[in-house]
Amino acid sequence: MAIKINPGEKIGIVCCSNGWEKRKDAKVWRLEEVLLGMRLVPVFSPYIFERGSVESGSAAERAGALMDFYRDDSIKAVFDISGGDIANGILPYLDYGVIADSDKQFWGYSDLSTVLNAIYAKTGKSSVLYQISNLLYEHGEEQRKNFQSTILGEGKELFTFPCDFLQGKEMEGIVAGGNVRCFLKLAGTPYFPDLTGKVLLLESLGGTAAQMLTYFSQLQQLGAFEKVKGILLGTFTQMESEKCTPDVWTLLGRFVGSELPVAKTAFIGHGTDSRAVVVGEYRRFC
Repeated sequence: MAIKINPGEKIGIVCCSNGWEKRKDAKVWRLEEVLLGMRLVPVFSPYIFERGSVESGSAAERAGALMDFYRDDSIKAVFDISGGDIANGILPYLDYGVIADSDKQFWGYSDLSTVLNAIYAKTGKSSVLYQISNLLYEHGEEQRKNFQSTILGEGKELFTFPCDFLQGKEMEGIVAGGNVRCFLKLAGTPYFPDLTGKVLLLESLGGTAAQMLTYFSQLQQLGAFEKVKGILLGTFTQMESEKCTPDVWTLLGRFVGSELPVAKTAFIGHGTDSRAVVVGEYRRFC
């Protein structure tokens, strides 16, 4: 579960993937306002906004800003507000020894699936799949309530979500995965986690049937479906909004046997109502 943060404590805010466009700076400062209203003190990386390209800083600079927060004992957790394509570039520049010795958690979603899983693979530490910018958006009121109750209180609402089993009735194991496109960037690298006995979480923003067939084929060729104890499907935004056929489950069913538990939830993914899930932590789904 997430580490608790006390009112008045500091949290780090980073952009390890694509930098924010400068024209969206009002949203960043609105996030600061919301967090201060919760009596959390956000400290921003110097690498938040694009600097002439998609990068807010070089990979080494972005990694350095993240490591500065890990080394700063006054920072209690680190939240990434980015997404996109370039987060995996920072992985060689992270100090996994420092991360392993730290009790703070990294939070991010989408392209940050690369960082979440690399942290688990290299250190055994857990991270949280969640986008803190959801505090600002369509379901912001509910998100703020759940975030505050869970992170600053004794609640569990942010990590509680329903799921429906498509086959099987239950599954349990350490959760790995995240955004399927981004997770697969780690294949063949030292940052790809051992999937043996894991619950594999898969979700996606873009992509239709052709892309999902590509991703599922690669997972099959990696032996993933033979290793995992179950699969949790989150939302597949483009496929679901365009009502693509075959749907995700029909496609996935071509690759997994009838004995592997598979569940689906509408509350993990890119929706503004998405909840959080801990990557690198044991969980039972039933």
